[in-house]
Amino acid sequence: MTESDVVLAVDLGTGGPKVGFVSMRGDIIWWEHTPVPTNAADGGARTQDAELWWTVICESVRRGVAAVGGEHVVAVSVTGQWASTVPVDEAGRPVDECVLWSDTRGAPYSAELVGGPVSGYAPKPLATWLRRSGGIPTTSGADPVGHLLFWKHERPDVLARARWVLEPVDYLTMRFTGVPAATLASMTGAWLTDNRSLAKLAYDEVLVRATGIDARNLPPLVPTGSVVGPVLPDVAAALGIPATAVAVTGLPDLHSAAVGAGAVELGQPHASIGTTAWISAPVPRKKTDVMRQQASVPGLDNASYLLANNQDSAGRNLQWWRDLVAPDTSYDVLLAEAAQVPPGSGGVVFAPWLTGERSPIDDRNARAGFHGIGESSTRAHLTRAVLEGVALNAGWLLGAAERFVGGRLDDIRLVGGGARSHLWCQVLADVTDRTIVRVSDPWLAGLRGAALFAALALGEVRKDELRGLVPTDPPFRPDPQRRATYDALAAELPKLYAAQRGFFRRSARRADGQGAR
Repeated sequence: MTESDVVLAVDLGTGGPKVGFVSMRGDIIWWEHTPVPTNAADGGARTQDAELWWTVICESVRRGVAAVGGEHVVAVSVTGQWASTVPVDEAGRPVDECVLWSDTRGAPYSAELVGGPVSGYAPKPLATWLRRSGGIPTTSGADPVGHLLFWKHERPDVLARARWVLEPVDYLTMRFTGVPAATLASMTGAWLTDNRSLAKLAYDEVLVRATGIDARNLPPLVPTGSVVGPVLPDVAAALGIPATAVAVTGLPDLHSAAVGAGAVELGQPHASIGTTAWISAPVPRKKTDVMRQQASVPGLDNASYLLANNQDSAGRNLQWWRDLVAPDTSYDVLLAEAAQVPPGSGGVVFAPWLTGERSPIDDRNARAGFHGIGESSTRAHLTRAVLEGVALNAGWLLGAAERFVGGRLDDIRLVGGGARSHLWCQVLADVTDRTIVRVSDPWLAGLRGAALFAALALGEVRKDELRGLVPTDPPFRPDPQRRATYDALAAELPKLYAAQRGFFRRSARRADGQGAR
């Protein structure tokens, strides 16, 4: 390897892929983002065209090669969304659309499989799954088991055409290499591996048998952080990169964010405010908090774990608000207005459960809402309330995460598109009473993390070097004068949820009834 060696990094978000050329030390040389649409339909259908992903990624790579050259690419590394499912043929070509992590059409079958009275689960499958895998398929159907059960019962033609069912990162890695492969990390969302010992690279026969899924459709497991294979010669030629380039194992966005934040040692926290949100840290062992939907999942290698939790809507709330009330107004204008409003948003509280919630409460029926609007409330008040609501929700999750890891999480490295806002970073620091350390170019943390992961896999950097390779901005420290205001608001959010939980359930039933008519 030389100082000029480059990683071709792909970060496949739900909004579309970012493609970048990144040095082995994490320096981003060139990048671009291409939006792709999500197809939504009645019944909870949420899909995307996986062939379109590949098309726009190849177009981006060629533009990057034209801009900066491709002769120094030595590795390909893919990260992105997980708990989505792509059915492919023997050659890795999609035979149907990708079913996204938010698709709930498998809910009836998942509920029949694991549903019951204990936090929504039946005691026996709950105990079996938690003991072996550390998590359990959600009764909402919004995970690979739900997707496969939906296909089995309602679209058996898809499974008849499919040789493999792959996570998006593994699908794209197969398009580069022709090799079907997955890891304990990339298959986390399926909860079909025995995660008590990460040295065992096999699907758990008990769990697979319980689902009724055909194990022959599951991709072979390889070590996390290993080389899957060389880039196919025709792919390399079409993209303009060397045929000697190799692809490393695909990585979920949680994992690449940890690397891209430089938070890879035990107890080092990072948080993301992107479309969704989470708070994570490496942890030493397998553990599950089913009440708050948190688990330690296979980590960056086959000897470590990461805390996994997820909040369904973070930056998505601000996008929705902008598109609703001011579609021709820039985010900068809205945020500048919000900055003029004192903390507390004039008594307006926003509950940010736009598409339901996963953690620290698991309720797919929960919905967003403004509370406390008065005749003096302005657009600026409501915009700030959106920012504060997302931060308050993150603070609620932080409490659960700290109970999980058994200690205080501070000096939190922050990534994600929402972190571009100075105001949002400061609000998050004030609400959580924690120092927030924003990673430079936080919206590119996935690309940087994917490249550094490749460098780690190829032995070009050590794990203990990663934190020093990630540039950060000056920290945002909590303002003690805002403590009383935000402590009071933080206490209100769980109360608002508890008071409205029945309404959410009844509203969902009414909506289902209207959809049926």
